[in-house]
Amino acid sequence: MELIKAKALFYQGIQKVNVSKGNLSKSIFLGIAFTLLSSNESQAQLSATGQIRERTEIRDGFGTLSKDGQKAALFNTQRTRFNLGYSGYRFKFFTALQDVRVFGQDASTNNRVTTDPNDGVLLHEAWLDLSLKDTIDKSGNISLKIGRQEISYDDQKILGGLDWLQQARRHDAIVFKYSRKGWVFDAGLAFNQNRELSTGTIYTGVNTAYPAGTNGIGTMYKSFQYGYLSKKFFFGDISFLYFKDDFNRYSNVTSGTPPVTTKVYGEGVWSRNTTGLYFNVMPTRKLNLTGNAYYQGGHDKDGNSISAKLASITATYQVNRKLFVGPGIDFLSGNDGTKAATQNNRFDPLYGTPHKFWGYMDYFYVASGFGSQGLVNYFFKMKYNAKDKLTFSADVHGFESANNLAGGLTKYLGTELDLTMKYNITKIINLEVGYSVMKATNTMASAAVKNVTNPNLTPQFGYVMLNIKPDFLAKK
Repeated sequence: MELIKAKALFYQGIQKVNVSKGNLSKSIFLGIAFTLLSSNESQAQLSATGQIRERTEIRDGFGTLSKDGQKAALFNTQRTRFNLGYSGYRFKFFTALQDVRVFGQDASTNNRVTTDPNDGVLLHEAWLDLSLKDTIDKSGNISLKIGRQEISYDDQKILGGLDWLQQARRHDAIVFKYSRKGWVFDAGLAFNQNRELSTGTIYTGVNTAYPAGTNGIGTMYKSFQYGYLSKKFFFGDISFLYFKDDFNRYSNVTSGTPPVTTKVYGEGVWSRNTTGLYFNVMPTRKLNLTGNAYYQGGHDKDGNSISAKLASITATYQVNRKLFVGPGIDFLSGNDGTKAATQNNRFDPLYGTPHKFWGYMDYFYVASGFGSQGLVNYFFKMKYNAKDKLTFSADVHGFESANNLAGGLTKYLGTELDLTMKYNITKIINLEVGYSVMKATNTMASAAVKNVTNPNLTPQFGYVMLNIKPDFLAKK
């Protein structure tokens, strides 16, 4: 009935539009919408959702230590998304148009001077999922997902959507997807170019203004290929991942007076391989264990040989219906600062969601570097569901270097406390409030780690976030 009414309204709109130069775009839009609603009514489904996420942050040492006496930063950011999806016979189509802004970054009147780095409008997702089976049933499916998309698996430690960032993360890729009776197998690939070329396939990467963090920030991959296999068992989930990302080769050329060194890109790639396992199991009714183990080999984005490791485990115990507690540890290998490097032993957590794991103040594996010595993260987490709509969380982290540091510095970097409160005002409106404080050591401020002189060793961070996700086609 709703579909018939919608078709009638669209049809009336088309009749009223005068097909002239000024109204041609309206006619095209209405015509497409009418076609979508008309095709295969028994199977087709149109979805239109959105998101407005407001976040006000106060940063007094967020990401890296501030200098003693510096004033805290205060600002508001907004993510606005409009998502349009359509599913029909043997295919699904989805787009997500996104705008991310800091309040005040644009003029209050018509702004014609915004530079590209400040232009927050982009197409976050745009993909087609084409079923390779004539019929889709509950036992399984085979499909091909093509286009710009989020790639996220397991706990998002290695591959994730990075939703905490207002701009989030996406990839331009093709993913073959197979699922049947608890088994899931995905195989994906991507191939990037700066622009349309007449010859060659040299790719210089993007975001070179951010040299720190993971390779996904400092230098964009030229290509990747991966395979992912998971199985649901009665006791939990186990998965395997092989991910290879490739970086365009280059050489450093020095010329001129005074001498200037520049990167000269050539043909060929350096390839990095990351292989490992993830598990999420329940050995007892109240105990949950999650963990990862990965090995990284090949060559990094600068052509250095890699041999690096990641291992982690988290235990969560359900004390009662409302309270969940548990300890955990993450180990990410790094380089020994007291020895000459012959190989890169720093594990790179690829394109995951670091904010979720290594402290909400984002000191590690994000935009601000912290050396190459690796990280050990000891933590204890607590979650309390006060009511159906209200949740409190408290996480305590102890951070230390995974390797020795030059100059005889202690390995311990600092202790961080993260407090959060989440309240579901309605089904589509969520309020989240967070506060974090760290007690950092002089090692954290040292040249080997954050390299901050006269530091404030008690940084703080707080935020208030309102998240609204309307469904425009939901029944009233």
